[in-house]
Amino acid sequence: MATLPIDTAKYTGIICAVPPAPRVANRETGQLRVDRETGKTVYQVGLCLMAGTSADVVNVSVAGEPAGVQLGMPVAVRDLVATPWENDGRHGIAFRAAEIRPLSAPAASAGKGAGQ
Repeated sequence: MATLPIDTAKYTGIICAVPPAPRVANRETGQLRVDRETGKTVYQVGLCLMAGTSADVVNVSVAGEPAGVQLGMPVAVRDLVATPWENDGRHGIAFRAAEIRPLSAPAASAGKGAGQ
């Protein structure tokens, strides 16, 4: 199915509503979901997307642990996409991002530049 890019610049704010947690691939064994391209563990973060007078909470998957992201913290999201899915009569939208980081990056990582 088509992957739809989401322009996060249109939101007035994005806040961590549910802290990062690793996604489980197999509930019986506890095996964690791993990104096919990077080999990193996939994490899920609940994000509150605010625009004007409305707000929605969506679960967003990201490869690798989003360092420093905590409950209630404003965050920056890079390359957010929505992918519609359907499986055995069930359907929904899966959200994925290339990166989720605190809006105010720690001073130690400030030297990396904005074009990360």
